[in-house]
Amino acid sequence: MSTGEPRIRVMVEADLGRVMAIAASLREAPQWPRAAYAAAILPGAVPKRIALVAEVDGAVAGFVVGLVVASQAELESIVVDRAARRRGIGAALLRGLVQEAALAGAEEVLLEVRASNRSAMELYGKAGFAEVGRRPGYYLDPMEDAVLMRLAIGDSAVPRGLKPC
Repeated sequence: MSTGEPRIRVMVEADLGRVMAIAASLREAPQWPRAAYAAAILPGAVPKRIALVAEVDGAVAGFVVGLVVASQAELESIVVDRAARRRGIGAALLRGLVQEAALAGAEEVLLEVRASNRSAMELYGKAGFAEVGRRPGYYLDPMEDAVLMRLAIGDSAVPRGLKPC
């Protein structure tokens, strides 16, 4: 992969094969069926979904999917191809999700992350997310706690630590 800047855009059907390949290549990524990603990109779906990809040099290098219900958004999945990590792609995807959630009327973004996933927790912490609780034994294979995190976005589409896309 190049060191070019990621371009964040809406996920489209043509991206689904690459999105699934990225997820399948990473044991720690959620293994959703193609139909779940296809449902996430349906226009006008209720509840509203936000599905974005990061392109680097014209190739999809990562993706994020979130759900918006009333004033809350939930980050459901954020995955960056192993070869493209540590290049700001995750931060750019997170920024895009927060901006789109704010535009959809969300006042906060919630997420859960494996307690052992230090790199993700560092990313979220830098973006202004704070731990608000835990779900003991939530994840299986291996069993571990989920750390619940929250970011208040209120009237700001760009919370502290995140620069506009």
